[in-house]
Amino acid sequence: MKNKDGLTEKQFLDSYIPGDYDRPANTVDMLLFTVDDVPVEGKDPDKALKLLLIKRADHPYMGCYAIPGGFVHIDEALSTACFRELKEETNVESVYFEQLKTFGDLVQRDPRMRVISIAYLALADKTNIKEVAGDDASFAQWFTVRKDFISSNNSGIERVDTYNLTFVSDDGEIKIGYLVTERFIKNGVISIKVPSYELLGWSKEGLAFDHIDLVYCGIERLKNKIEYTPIAFTLLPKYFTLREIQKVYEAILHLEKPFSRANFRRKIKKMVIKTEKEKLTSGRPAICYMFNESWEHSFFDE
Repeated sequence: MKNKDGLTEKQFLDSYIPGDYDRPANTVDMLLFTVDDVPVEGKDPDKALKLLLIKRADHPYMGCYAIPGGFVHIDEALSTACFRELKEETNVESVYFEQLKTFGDLVQRDPRMRVISIAYLALADKTNIKEVAGDDASFAQWFTVRKDFISSNNSGIERVDTYNLTFVSDDGEIKIGYLVTERFIKNGVISIKVPSYELLGWSKEGLAFDHIDLVYCGIERLKNKIEYTPIAFTLLPKYFTLREIQKVYEAILHLEKPFSRANFRRKIKKMVIKTEKEKLTSGRPAICYMFNESWEHSFFDE
């Protein structure tokens, strides 16, 4: 078969010159989330959602915190690049991950050149990972992430919600904060959520590049997926108590009030299997459960 110029596919490919077209660079960025214990005096610990960030060791944004990631090699699969960069920059491997979103609408998002980023969402039990910075990262550490509701205003045409999105390092030395404004614009029966970000006045620094947008999208994906998938269980060891899995859900959803224990247990009863193991708590030993791998989400069970 020949095209309009009379060329077969082989002839066309032999004469094709890739350099005739500008080619943007491609990067992969990994949002690695976990949950960790927060001590509570006289009680069992709470849980906090945490994100691994690296401190950039070179320009651009030298000294700023960023999501681990880097450039994709020309002969490299995206998933391979993702794991390679995560290993090189943090020494973390063997985690659950899924592709989140492609970021490139902001053409000048990287001052070096046109860069399109494929972001991934990764989740891991913190007891199984140990981060060590390397490559173009000078330091890696966990940050507690919180999205706290401020206000909501509904004009009838659109709804506007505001939140504080904050990041606090484990040592308490680094604090980063943004005001997030979510505009819900009606498009027929569907409302489209459009976020915008403003660095809070007390925050001495922001995240590098447009990584605040990547983090926001990752948090929203995580919040949505725990409603209909068992994704939250990837943040816990094989055996856990019902209180521990409830605290994981509450940490991800950033609830102002905790779930009713009875309602939560009714919601997840088909997702867990009771075991003969027990775990010491501040009170009497608690029964341990494990994820029911036969569980499947059903719209009609809700």
